[in-house]
Amino acid sequence: MSKINRETLARFGNLEILAKQVVEGFITGMHKSPFHGFSVEFAEHRLYNKGESTKHIDWKLYARSEKLFTKKYEEETNLRCQLVLDCSSSMLFPKDTEKLNKLEYGVYCIASLIELLKKQRDAVGLSLFSDKLELHTPAKSSNRHHKLIYQKLEEQIIAYKENLAKQTSTIQALHDIAELTHKRSLVVIFSDFLDDPSKIDLFFQAIQHLKHNRHEVVIFHVVDKENEIDFELSNRPHNLIDMETGERIKLQPSQIKEAYTTQIKSYFKEIETKCKQYAVDFTQVDIQQDFSFVLSKYLIKRSKLY
Repeated sequence: MSKINRETLARFGNLEILAKQVVEGFITGMHKSPFHGFSVEFAEHRLYNKGESTKHIDWKLYARSEKLFTKKYEEETNLRCQLVLDCSSSMLFPKDTEKLNKLEYGVYCIASLIELLKKQRDAVGLSLFSDKLELHTPAKSSNRHHKLIYQKLEEQIIAYKENLAKQTSTIQALHDIAELTHKRSLVVIFSDFLDDPSKIDLFFQAIQHLKHNRHEVVIFHVVDKENEIDFELSNRPHNLIDMETGERIKLQPSQIKEAYTTQIKSYFKEIETKCKQYAVDFTQVDIQQDFSFVLSKYLIKRSKLY
């Protein structure tokens, strides 16, 4: 299920159905699960309190006793998760290929995480950003809210158009999210972090803003490792285009490969090192990796917090 191309969504009908298939396959593949807190098994009954939701009332028990009881489940929590997705144009790389681009991969990962959150009865919010914060929904757990989030995610599955290119302003977006997320949350960020390297200190000021507001932060660094990190381009002249600015350059990959790979790996290593200093979970994920890798990482973090 992890090897999804652009035709997969159409085959399943919508993103929610696809996400359910991914998560069901993931759960089936877990044998003796190390992820404590994942269970939502029925535990016991408790008396219904007036004003509560009637969703979990045991009507069969009411028919026998004429008293209202609700079903209590194991590991019910009040976790709030704010899922943050970079929607800038660089996330649409690679374009015109059968494999997923970075944005599509992020969309499918987030959709799968929503299904996990629903199983945990946790609240979920969605933030989308490019050069500005395009969308911010507070964390909720209602079905109507989930439908809205899926709709907004599906809208991100688009083809790259140079005339509609969107740049990145991760720093301001994270400051805005910190201000708009009023209750303590687990903030999970999906981005390629192809921002201005000279602003790395400002980026971590934004991370510190989230931490100061008592949020836990998890970063998934989404990359096309083969092309963006290892620079494995065919040995012929290439016309490279900056997908955010439209800037073009013609080059022979072999002439700059060593210098490029050294600098890009150093930049991302600096981000990873600083994340450790700020107690932020940082995981680099290749778009060729199975979605279960991201789901497992999330569950490990969740089990440590709750």
